[in-house]
Amino acid sequence: MDRMKILMLNPPFLKRFSRPQRNPGVTRSDTMYYPYWMAYATGVLEKAGHEVRFYDAPAAGWDYADLETRVLDFKPDMIVLDTSTPSIYNDAKVLDLLKGKFPQAKGVMVGTHATAMTDETFGLSKNIDYIARGEYDYTLRDLAKLIGNGGDPAAVEGLSYRHNGAIEHNQARTLIENLDDIPYVSEVYKRHLNIRDYFNPDCLFPNVTILTGRGCPYRCTFCLWTATLSGYKTRFRSVDAVLDELMYIQKNFPDARAVFFEDDIFTINEKRCQELCEGMIRRGFKMKWNANTRADVSGETLKIMKKAGCRALCVGFETGNQEILDAYGKRITVDKFYEFSKNAHKLGIHFHGAFIVGGPGETRTTMERTLKLAQDIKPDTAQFYPLMVYPGTVEYERMKAKGMLVSEKYEDYLTPDGLHNCLIRTQDSSPEELVRWCDSARRRFYLRPSYISYKLVQGLKDKDEMKRTLKAFRVFMKYLVKPSV
Repeated sequence: MDRMKILMLNPPFLKRFSRPQRNPGVTRSDTMYYPYWMAYATGVLEKAGHEVRFYDAPAAGWDYADLETRVLDFKPDMIVLDTSTPSIYNDAKVLDLLKGKFPQAKGVMVGTHATAMTDETFGLSKNIDYIARGEYDYTLRDLAKLIGNGGDPAAVEGLSYRHNGAIEHNQARTLIENLDDIPYVSEVYKRHLNIRDYFNPDCLFPNVTILTGRGCPYRCTFCLWTATLSGYKTRFRSVDAVLDELMYIQKNFPDARAVFFEDDIFTINEKRCQELCEGMIRRGFKMKWNANTRADVSGETLKIMKKAGCRALCVGFETGNQEILDAYGKRITVDKFYEFSKNAHKLGIHFHGAFIVGGPGETRTTMERTLKLAQDIKPDTAQFYPLMVYPGTVEYERMKAKGMLVSEKYEDYLTPDGLHNCLIRTQDSSPEELVRWCDSARRRFYLRPSYISYKLVQGLKDKDEMKRTLKAFRVFMKYLVKPSV
């Protein structure tokens, strides 16, 4: 049996639960990330000749019953489910329900939580036959071949599996070096997903999300992505391959208004970034785009990014305190935040600022310093959250060892509404006080007369920006005025 029938599934959970983002949950801005890790793996499986159905239940608004009606006729040979820490018990339950309908299918789990807590995850369900750890594209490909043709699972790198009543862990898979061998993720979206199901409040709507590279050399202590999926070695697609995909998107997604480059750090190699931007200009790529970056990107690179269509950037400033930045392992100085802000504002590049509180040495005084930073550098949008610590990260183990982690229960990661919960305390603030401070910081940032007038003028000048702002604020406003705790 060479050709397998494979169900790739972002399983149903809470309404508008964004599992693929770095901090999974229901967001105040109605953000819904593309399941791009699963989408890339779907492309690899299809390239290998398998018949794949790829469903994103939370984005489509499906519950389990909706999902079941769509897979009954498929009768998959292999069922692959994505996982996250807040949803892991639900994820195992969904697999149990599907295996009840398709007992012959092999059950496979992938993703951040299954990678970080592999042995424990196997204990959640007897229906988990395999876990593909880490970067799983080729692990799934090799596993599908093994299931279809027979063979020894011990030969599949990155695979964990049941054997004679025990859990066996094969050696870790080497990170994929030639990313050009992986099919365009946008082609997978075209076949399987509806781009209007996805929303990034900092992008024009709708957008198409892709990667131009994987991995990040910075070992930020709270980053779950690099610890479990993308790794600490940066690998790039060739500039020509990225440009070819961008032209494919421009031609085949006429409704798309923007592209989002979801690389850990789009600008990590500034020479390559400039070459890519020059290629966009040369090839006639006209769509606006967003990307993730660090604040130490040079003004020269920002200038050519703007010329190539960069509309906005997402920047993890995290804190206005150098000591906490150093504890996080960010390897950047607060001065760079002000320099970046000056350059971005001068060029007319919007930027979203991510700010977190509750890190090592955090106090009420240092939190106020972070808010002052946000107000000083004037990001177009900002988020203020307590530090989220997940199994598999350095910060999780540090908080646990110091007695600052108040709960290790996975169901406590979210509120009943699916919003991010706070599971840490600091030396002078309880989890509830950290949440209240974030609520207050959002109000003090967004309800400033200077910010409101800025957004009104911006919207009058830019109709696309007005539409984006109104769509985000329809959901966000109720959280702005309603206390979280």
